[in-house]
Amino acid sequence: MSGRHHHGGVNDLTIGRTIRVLRRRLGMRQIDVAVRAEVSQQLISRVECGRIGGVSVATLRRVFAAVDADAVTMVRWRAGQLDRLLDEDHAEAVARVAALLRRAGWLVILEASFSEYGERGSVDILAWHAASRTILVIEVKTSITSTEELLRRHDMKTRLAPKLARERFGDAPAQIARLLVVTGSAANRTRVRRLDALLVPAHPVRGRAVGAWLRRPIGDLRGLVFTTPGAVPAERIRGNVARRVRATASPPAA
Repeated sequence: MSGRHHHGGVNDLTIGRTIRVLRRRLGMRQIDVAVRAEVSQQLISRVECGRIGGVSVATLRRVFAAVDADAVTMVRWRAGQLDRLLDEDHAEAVARVAALLRRAGWLVILEASFSEYGERGSVDILAWHAASRTILVIEVKTSITSTEELLRRHDMKTRLAPKLARERFGDAPAQIARLLVVTGSAANRTRVRRLDALLVPAHPVRGRAVGAWLRRPIGDLRGLVFTTPGAVPAERIRGNVARRVRATASPPAA
């Protein structure tokens, strides 16, 4: 494989140069990176020269992690059609979670946009539980790339939740909650397990506890659940969430 080969828009030479620049910025030698990544110094030297043919994605991720970077793998397919496929998966997951919430008596706004002091974006699902005056900020992910960026963005959206509640639902919230919904592919489940040291402090509530809270939202929720679009009924979320929610067709008692 030549040094001109491209990986999702980034060529092999750029990958090698990036690792070399980061290594030098940290004052590390090739052998230091090799020890951290549990590979040979010869492999680090080869990668820095842009010769990454035969180097697995897992190995490249370890090398980047050794220089305090997060390698994100990009894939190109049929001139951009992959983005449309991913968007469809995301839209389906959002719709399924929104349907579950509505059945449990929540008011739901999809893609709630905001622009506040230079912070712009949208909340995948913004949900309001009138009886308890709870605002729920939901991020839906079909894949997890940069954990730090995901948590930063979710923190920022949660911080803006009181303002969004007043603007979108006409009331000030008594409590603010956050939920991360991840499509339940084997790769995503493995990645969440690997990243739990970062994810648990931000989203400690899992499984049945999330379902119980959705049915009766009292107290803090910082949760994470899996959903599998297209593979399970729309009213079901992995982790036994829906089993607890389906029993309540009207808003739960406060």
